[in-house]
Amino acid sequence: MSEYVRRMRDAIGTELLLVPSATVLLRDDAGRLLLVRHADHGQWSLLGGAIDPGESPRDAAVRESLEEVGIDVALGEIVGALGGHAYEVEYANGDRTGYVSTVFDARVRSGELRPDGVEVTEARWFDDGELQLADLHFFARAALVELGMIEDVAGPVAPGDAARSPR
Repeated sequence: MSEYVRRMRDAIGTELLLVPSATVLLRDDAGRLLLVRHADHGQWSLLGGAIDPGESPRDAAVRESLEEVGIDVALGEIVGALGGHAYEVEYANGDRTGYVSTVFDARVRSGELRPDGVEVTEARWFDDGELQLADLHFFARAALVELGMIEDVAGPVAPGDAARSPR
């Protein structure tokens, strides 16, 4: 939790806090999408994170990519702005957070794929056919459905989601 979010939590308690974020749809030369496995829930997620005060969404997308997987990205177009109920989380301590994310298309500029080992335990390229079957965190699944990259499925948002992911 950033110092900014900590101060906001001190002021509002567990009430819903909207947090601006950046999401990176990083593709390799073969068109595969990079997904990252997060340490906190163990499911595949999209690259990205919260925007710090005073930081632009573009700067946050580049920073998060470097921090999480060691890749300097060349950002392309904004491909979406996501928010709403599907992107709300209630954490174990009762804190409610709603993420509003600017989504960027991106390519690798430089660097070697290297998960940070703290927030991200694994990173892997997925082709379009593999995305539908991946054990996606509910946030990633909602984003990929909304962006038209996978089909919506009936039943649980993701296999094992209720047991491992805050919601």
